[in-house]
Amino acid sequence: MKKIHILLLGLALSLPSLKAQQQNILTSRNYPQGYFRNPLNIAMDASGTFGELRSTHFHAGDDYRTQQRIGLPLHAAAEGFVSRVRVQIGGGGNSVYIDHPNGFTTTYLHMDSFNEALTKIVRAEQYKQQRFDVDINLEPQQVSLTKGQFIGNAGNTGGSAGPHLHFEIRDTKTQRPLNPQLFGLRFTDNFNPTINSAMLYDLNDELFNEHTARKTLAVTAVRSGKYTLTQSTPLEVNGKFGLGISTIDRHRAGGFQNGVYSIELFVDAQPISTVVFEELDFNTSRGIHAYIDYAHWKKTKVKMQKSFKDPGNPIEIFKTLDNRGVIELKENKVYDVKYVVKDIAGNCSELDFKVRNTTQAATTAAKRYGVKRLKYNEENHFETEGIQLHMPKGVLYDDVDFEYGTTAAPAHAYSPTHRVHNSLTPLFTSYKLSIRPTNLPEHLQSKALIASAENGSEGGTFADGWVTVNTRNFGNFYVVVDTVPPVITPRNLTNGKNVANQSKIDFTISDNFSGIQSFHGYIDDQWVLMEYDSKNRHVWHRFDPSLPKGQHTFRLVVKDWKDNEKVYETTFIK
Repeated sequence: MKKIHILLLGLALSLPSLKAQQQNILTSRNYPQGYFRNPLNIAMDASGTFGELRSTHFHAGDDYRTQQRIGLPLHAAAEGFVSRVRVQIGGGGNSVYIDHPNGFTTTYLHMDSFNEALTKIVRAEQYKQQRFDVDINLEPQQVSLTKGQFIGNAGNTGGSAGPHLHFEIRDTKTQRPLNPQLFGLRFTDNFNPTINSAMLYDLNDELFNEHTARKTLAVTAVRSGKYTLTQSTPLEVNGKFGLGISTIDRHRAGGFQNGVYSIELFVDAQPISTVVFEELDFNTSRGIHAYIDYAHWKKTKVKMQKSFKDPGNPIEIFKTLDNRGVIELKENKVYDVKYVVKDIAGNCSELDFKVRNTTQAATTAAKRYGVKRLKYNEENHFETEGIQLHMPKGVLYDDVDFEYGTTAAPAHAYSPTHRVHNSLTPLFTSYKLSIRPTNLPEHLQSKALIASAENGSEGGTFADGWVTVNTRNFGNFYVVVDTVPPVITPRNLTNGKNVANQSKIDFTISDNFSGIQSFHGYIDDQWVLMEYDSKNRHVWHRFDPSLPKGQHTFRLVVKDWKDNEKVYETTFIK
């Protein structure tokens, strides 16, 4: 366990309006102050913060608002060299990574465009590979930068829901992201975190799952930063139990719901659990599904942050954890429970309440629901005549009472529906799922895939009488075929059109099920770059100034993941 230090945010004690920012926060290392600058030339304003709870991961950086505009200039946060430049479909979109002499790397995601030097490098690689999405590692000093040098423009590319800059600071050696505000790049924040509710869990059963007895605890704000439970009497507990909390941070009244920095739980002043969003690991970020109460979130969309840890969850944000956060009180008396929640500015909120340990409190009898016990720390296998499941060690966060059954085939399906446990149980990594199709014609075998009632296409391939896919989901699965090609709709091009006054030609592309696998454009039978925004299903080509005047042919070929192909062909005049 890392040694925990206390970091005092360095703000002048003579400023009474910033008193809230004088409070201590927990860190495990010292951070250089003043080394990095704001990458934008506008005031820092956050729409998202480090450690924020996203649907599939912990947010690994800070999101800087760009006044709802695309094209604001971006600048290197410090001197260094570009180590990586990436164009991604979804994800970070257009991204730049800069290594700095002090051992840290800054990253800039969702960019609209790169500076001239980087654009040349990216275009050359795209044409070399004949693909839009590329990931390029640069040699040291190939593109050197001074602090504040222009690197490109902010945008809305990739998996962005609106114009903004996603900014990260990583440890260069480990590539683990660190909280950027610890480096002095702080957003103005004079508001205490908000505590919305808490949860009491009966953990007397050895398994934690959707059947675990839960009790939502309503809270009341006593005064600013001070909360208590709405019920005035102590909670009655018996045996093993755990606690969770629903909490967010705001930087202004009515502002975005951001993540908090730390959550500490005490019982009679003894630390039970301490969570700190100081550093994350991309390799374990999916563990957020076991950090929150996943089943409760799926049912209610409320992200309850558990103060106890599942045995198979590899996340390292717990800095203090007594008995995995599972509480078992020894004496029949009343105990004081305290939650202390802080944001990175040191603004603090506390939730205080009491629990009474009593043998009179009801405990949950162990319930078994499944056909087989799957172990989180072992390989697991399950097989019937119609299905095979092969699960490596490390897929599960905890042991699972595995449920299985079948129901009738949906319309146009080539197998029964296989109920593979349930969608309320999260998985950390993927397992191999195979389903034997029924009455699948030979000419459709190459088009077969596995579909999920919850998530649509899971993908998959047919071989040796089975359709197989690697998936990170439980749920209801069946075999279908995809024989429908993608759809191409021109947006500003018709046959024979004179496009002399256009800078580009663009299209909408879509697919009915398996999804877009590839897209390729050709002018006069020569490959040309087609840029793609998957969230808008928009693909376009910017004309090269060197394209000669006259009539040209254009062809766009779009293929889905079952190799169904659509071709659009036309001529135009330039």
